[in-house]
Amino acid sequence: MNRINIAVAGAGLIGRRHIELIRRSDSCELVAIVDPAPAAAVLARDCAVPVYQSLAELFAGRRTDAVIVATPNSLHAQNGIECARHGVPVLIEKPIADSLADAEQLIVAAERASIALLVGHHRRHSPILAKAREIVQQGRLGRLVAVVGSALFYKPDSYFAEGPWRREPGGGPILINMIHEIDDLRSICGEIDAVQALASSATRGFAVEDTVTIGLRFGNGALGSFVLSDTAAAARSWEQTSGENASYARYPDEDCYLISGVDGSLAVPTMRLRTVVAERSWSQPMREEIVAVERADPLHLQLEHFCAVVRGEASPLVEGRDALQTVRVTLAIAEAARTGHMVATTP
Repeated sequence: MNRINIAVAGAGLIGRRHIELIRRSDSCELVAIVDPAPAAAVLARDCAVPVYQSLAELFAGRRTDAVIVATPNSLHAQNGIECARHGVPVLIEKPIADSLADAEQLIVAAERASIALLVGHHRRHSPILAKAREIVQQGRLGRLVAVVGSALFYKPDSYFAEGPWRREPGGGPILINMIHEIDDLRSICGEIDAVQALASSATRGFAVEDTVTIGLRFGNGALGSFVLSDTAAAARSWEQTSGENASYARYPDEDCYLISGVDGSLAVPTMRLRTVVAERSWSQPMREEIVAVERADPLHLQLEHFCAVVRGEASPLVEGRDALQTVRVTLAIAEAARTGHMVATTP
């Protein structure tokens, strides 16, 4: 099997994670790092690969089979379009862009260039998420009624010191974190057609939100509520409950989603399934089980999938227009929080 040559643009937190996974993979090889920061040059030296100041400089200087874009959100579309101009397949970290217009420009550029565009909603590759989606699609919960979700965690001060852009518009937990949750819920429960929200920045006082409460209306009639905060000393987030990333402390008794239908409910990621036995009644006991799931690192699975896409063996699991809808819903949450109005999310 030919190893895929991959350059990584952006040597920040997530970029370094991609670099680590590439170096451990038998399917691909790290051939360059693209980042003008001095720390990137040190990392490149440690990895024994060249460092470039920009993608334009990279493409002028060497050949690469593919690029992973892990730059700040505001640069995603620009960097993705540069890859399209040179006919290079690209995996772009979520969000695909920080505006709908920029996302559309990138998607059109990739379509015109006939390059593969994979968007890094890596949880789509999670065996946990796949099993939850399967249970819902099999109808084991019956018609969906309600979804309760949370992403409650505390980001340390160093997180913002290392990336000051995270204190500015576009760098808050709605676009960085809630976009993951929206993509998860779309994948499991179906499309979201309207949102409401309240947001606060009272704890940190940054130019972006730190805490948000969100109401969701799904196209199938189900309703959802979600609480998001990156300043809550709690353990009700995907990272802390799923155990898929060893960088985070794990609390295996906690859940971050509860999906309820007329015939049962599923808590995720503990995968506690409760279903009606005879009569639908709160006075009657339900059948209880833990659904077995073989755990795996979705970032690793995503990288292997990307290599298969580059080789022409698979189509992107999360393509541009799918990711665009996740951005549309996420931006609608920000607008709802700003205006106090319900915001429709249909294209």
